[in-house]
Amino acid sequence: MDSHGGDLAPTETARSRPAPAPAPERPHFVAASSDAPVPLLNIANVLTMLRIAIVPLFLLALFAGDGHETGWRVGAAALFGLAAVTDRFDGQLARKYGLVTDFGKLADPIADKALIGASLIGLSALGDLPWWITLVIIGREIGITALRLIVVRRGVIPAGRGGKLKTLVQSVAIAVLLLPLSGAFETFGMILMYLALVLTVVTGLDYVGQAARVWFAGSSRLRGA
Repeated sequence: MDSHGGDLAPTETARSRPAPAPAPERPHFVAASSDAPVPLLNIANVLTMLRIAIVPLFLLALFAGDGHETGWRVGAAALFGLAAVTDRFDGQLARKYGLVTDFGKLADPIADKALIGASLIGLSALGDLPWWITLVIIGREIGITALRLIVVRRGVIPAGRGGKLKTLVQSVAIAVLLLPLSGAFETFGMILMYLALVLTVVTGLDYVGQAARVWFAGSSRLRGA
């Protein structure tokens, strides 16, 4: 009996002790559902809208005075550079953080074409760029945009490296021509612009070929369905 009592004593003592308080739960974060709607007002769309808002300010600076005043031309070039930088990052941010929206898909190319088109027209109106270059580049952009809207019903043509290179060279050429430079710098700007013109035409023809293949491939699938 004594031995059994000795065995029970520790057990009874343990039972008489108060139970330890439960450990506090650590805060945790729940990942957002992939099905959650993307907010329209996100950083990518804000940058796109900022680029659109810069266009009229850029034109005001470009045409201030007689259009060739050093301070205003530097200001116009700075505004153009700022807008070009937003174009570099808004798409990357949208894809990286899942911020792609229908508004962004529509507004981003509009902002790009508004900025490039306004710059080319402004430079031509001031006599700093031949009109035929402006008309070829803008005509290409309008034609490709119309073609994209037609072909999208049959398939999607991804943006190629040629198109990105074309946009980059166009932007650098415009920035150089906007600056109040002369001599070798002005010649360098025109060389870049001619290179941009070649890339514009070549990538445009390549896009037309891709669009034709997508269109006829889509027609074949529809007939085979």
